[in-house]
Amino acid sequence: MKRLYDWVLRWAHTPYGSLALFLLAFAESSFFPIPPDVLLIALAISIPARSFRYALICSVGSLLGGMFGYLIGYMFMEGIGNRVIDLYHFRENYEHIQVLYRDYDAWAVGIAGFTPIPYKVFTITAGAFKINFWVFAIASAVSRGARFFILGAIIYYYGESIKRFIDRYFNILSIAFVVLLIGGFIVVKYLLQ
Repeated sequence: MKRLYDWVLRWAHTPYGSLALFLLAFAESSFFPIPPDVLLIALAISIPARSFRYALICSVGSLLGGMFGYLIGYMFMEGIGNRVIDLYHFRENYEHIQVLYRDYDAWAVGIAGFTPIPYKVFTITAGAFKINFWVFAIASAVSRGARFFILGAIIYYYGESIKRFIDRYFNILSIAFVVLLIGGFIVVKYLLQ
């Protein structure tokens, strides 16, 4: 894990770090399981002065990826969308997600966008259930932007001390991150039953 962390940190010193962050944020919002926070944190820690720039790149990539997920659900649910839903084992809760949209509309998207809940499931189902695209886009922009800009701000203001903290407690933080990610899946399954 430490070698992977160091490898990710090296992206900040290449011309491809920002592109990799954009692509990861885009993919994670529509189909890919690894959240972009890891690369955002690594890039921002290596150059704290660019934290807000990286947060913006991550937010735009995530928003566009979410729109792509919406498109998958809206136009390609039978072929692609169902496969993604099945990959994350949300088939049995599919109709319940529709109820969440009906009852909570933008709040459902916002909560999924801000928390470790698997956002991609909500982007695809938003398209499949044809929720208002502009409500979806605004809730996504606010929640994803808040998530990534809060991370960027913390690193910008506490960069070197955060870097030392992460270096010192990397293994514990890695475990905590995985637990939060798995917890997000469990929370969604629990709420959808």
